[in-house]
Amino acid sequence: MKIEYIYSLFVCLAIGFNGLTFADPNEGARAKQRVAEIFSRQYQVQRLLDIEAALARVQADLNIIPDWAAEELTRKAQVSNVPLDQLKEERARVRHSMVSLLNIWQHSIEGGAEEYMHYGATTVDIFNTAMVLQLYDASAVLLDQLRLLENIMIGLADEYKATPMIGRTLGQHALPITFGKKVSSWLGENRRNIERLKAVRTQIAQSTIMKGAVGSYLGLGDKGMEIERGVARELGLKAPIVSDWHPARDVFADYALTLALISKSYGRIGNELFLLNMTDIGETEEILPETAVGSSTMPHKKNPKVPDKLIHYSRFIPRLAEVILDDVVNSFERDDSSGARVVVEEITKQAASMLEDAFYALSNLTVKTSQMKANLEKTRGLIMTQRLTFALADKIGKTTANTRMHELALLALNTNITLREAIELSPDIAQHFSKKKLDELLDAKTYLGLAVEQVEAVIAYCLEQQQAERQLPNL
Repeated sequence: MKIEYIYSLFVCLAIGFNGLTFADPNEGARAKQRVAEIFSRQYQVQRLLDIEAALARVQADLNIIPDWAAEELTRKAQVSNVPLDQLKEERARVRHSMVSLLNIWQHSIEGGAEEYMHYGATTVDIFNTAMVLQLYDASAVLLDQLRLLENIMIGLADEYKATPMIGRTLGQHALPITFGKKVSSWLGENRRNIERLKAVRTQIAQSTIMKGAVGSYLGLGDKGMEIERGVARELGLKAPIVSDWHPARDVFADYALTLALISKSYGRIGNELFLLNMTDIGETEEILPETAVGSSTMPHKKNPKVPDKLIHYSRFIPRLAEVILDDVVNSFERDDSSGARVVVEEITKQAASMLEDAFYALSNLTVKTSQMKANLEKTRGLIMTQRLTFALADKIGKTTANTRMHELALLALNTNITLREAIELSPDIAQHFSKKKLDELLDAKTYLGLAVEQVEAVIAYCLEQQQAERQLPNL
């Protein structure tokens, strides 16, 4: 069965059960499509023109170029005035990305305003600021997707906050937890990733750069810093970093490393779902269409699809981040040795695809509560030795109790009996418990610690953060 969720401003709770239906793929597919549009050639060209127009308006305000020229440049700063087929041909002819754009654009500009376009600017500033705008827009899409996933996790955590299952450490049955507690761990990590991406997005918003070829505002004159601040303002960004970041590009590296860390978070979720889907565990299952094939030679197989993809993203995205990290090491005032621009685009697209797949995985998840209950009994009571140790502590001492329960656990394992039977065979221990009390102590469903309260606290924290975000702009 599949749980469908509705979302309100504050809560996201499971409201019903249907058959093997699927979450609307379009709901989670927006991120990939929107990011692809942001990194399309048309979008980039429009952003380049936006920057040129913003520069002209600021320079006109500062009486560097005529108002009428800035007005004409702004009026004609439309991608329709730079046909992409013509731009491609001109790029092949002049072998320069900025010059080819200016050559085509100026055909649409009238009254001599073309003499004032790109006035004092340099190619690297325009293109890097365009990439800043693209990353600013794309990171907003990724944040939207992380918040959507947060709501899905809130729904899962709330629905299963009291559903017992076995907790595992080092691959072994350890102590009972709840499935909601497990999901709350994903939820808390996802919220931390939201905060990380918000922080790096703030740095991106401060990365408008109009500092000239060697970063000292040559070409823009003595009002260069004022021009740079004005361009950022016109573009809807924050006041720029004063230092020249061209030789470092650490903000882009920070962005890439943040995406790498997010990919590891979803790799962890994917790995967890992959393992829980194992035949020998079987506590969750990915809902797949009846037509899905698991193997070409083993008809019975039902292999996990999306969890495996999430693991792959967690390996591939960090490798892309390494390339961008390498770009922090530049020669002198700047170089272009790593070609990081293409990798920045690719890592963003991969992150969007990952979050889209994560949406599908978590929206189409079967939680097998009966199998979770069965797995709690696999050790035949041994997972309750801690509880019994504490119950004995005030009777025979904590250290003695721990030693005796260890001995009884070995007895149960070596003779293939239950922990209860091992206790009943040991008068020094059995004398301290009535049959009713032993029933209570061996009931794993009643030994969950503060799992439920913990889940509720994590959900409350995430909802508080959501509320705070709604009250602050540009997050």
